[in-house]
Amino acid sequence: MSAVQGRYRPLFAGILLALTVATAARFVADHYGAPVMLFALLIGMAFNFLAVDPRFKPGLEFSSKNLLRIGIVLLGARITTSDIASLGLSTFATVVGLIALTIGTGFVCGRIFNKQWRFSLLTGGSVAICGASAALAIASVIPHNEKTERNLLFTVVSVTTLSTIAMILYPILFTVLGLTTSQSGFLVGATIHDVAQVVGAGYSISTDVGDVATIIKLLRVAMLPVVLVIIVLALAGQRRGGTGSVRLPLFVVGFAALTAINSLGLLPAVAAKAAVDLSGWLLVVAISALGVRTNMKDMLQLGWRHVAMVVTETLVLLILAIAAVEIGLAG
Repeated sequence: MSAVQGRYRPLFAGILLALTVATAARFVADHYGAPVMLFALLIGMAFNFLAVDPRFKPGLEFSSKNLLRIGIVLLGARITTSDIASLGLSTFATVVGLIALTIGTGFVCGRIFNKQWRFSLLTGGSVAICGASAALAIASVIPHNEKTERNLLFTVVSVTTLSTIAMILYPILFTVLGLTTSQSGFLVGATIHDVAQVVGAGYSISTDVGDVATIIKLLRVAMLPVVLVIIVLALAGQRRGGTGSVRLPLFVVGFAALTAINSLGLLPAVAAKAAVDLSGWLLVVAISALGVRTNMKDMLQLGWRHVAMVVTETLVLLILAIAAVEIGLAG
């Protein structure tokens, strides 16, 4: 027992700091209807002066990496294959196509705005799949450099902010367009980045729209491990000239396994809810730790091109999704 305590004792202060920031962010979000991820980042950044303190540094690193991966694994409890199957082949293919095209848009924008492929993949993937959660997961499997944490934090802030704006504006837009319940539900679920904002926007229109939007959004979340596997395979092939064995990150395997277990009905409803709730907390704690570790001065050095990329990807996704509905591919 003493050996275990000795191993984890250096982590305690940093984890406690991240948990404290996460709790404060939760309080603000619950009482004022604000995005919890955004407040976790902003409050965390206020404590950046503690990031270099040797008492906090190990725990902050552990929270932003290890706790993050556990949180991603537990996201698998949100999803069942029966929910996905209920959408139909055409809708499924359309959602997958939108994800692929949005990620591709990220690389095109990277060329236009002179950004590296890492940032293109990070922003394109987060817009295409599930916002902050996708950004965190993608950042875990791509090679890191000196800009990785700064770019990750920017991506989380930007997609969370845009997702909140979309939660307010998209229901108005879809109502003006005179869309049906299924069409509105599809568009809300297919175009808004974060799960919480999808739920907020969908149910602000109607219960039926909210139900459809949630299922569509969970399909996008379900594609996260698929995209991560593709990224890992592509990077491994690039490093090895297209040959050699590939080792998938354990948290990707865990996500897929938990999704399969939940789909087979082997996970009790109480356990699934507990896993989803714990996942939400762990992701907020990880974001809080990331916020503490990020210097605002570095963020302010980012230029307009960073913002232009994420905004462009968001608008392209919206336009493509509306086009898909108009030609009858979904909704």
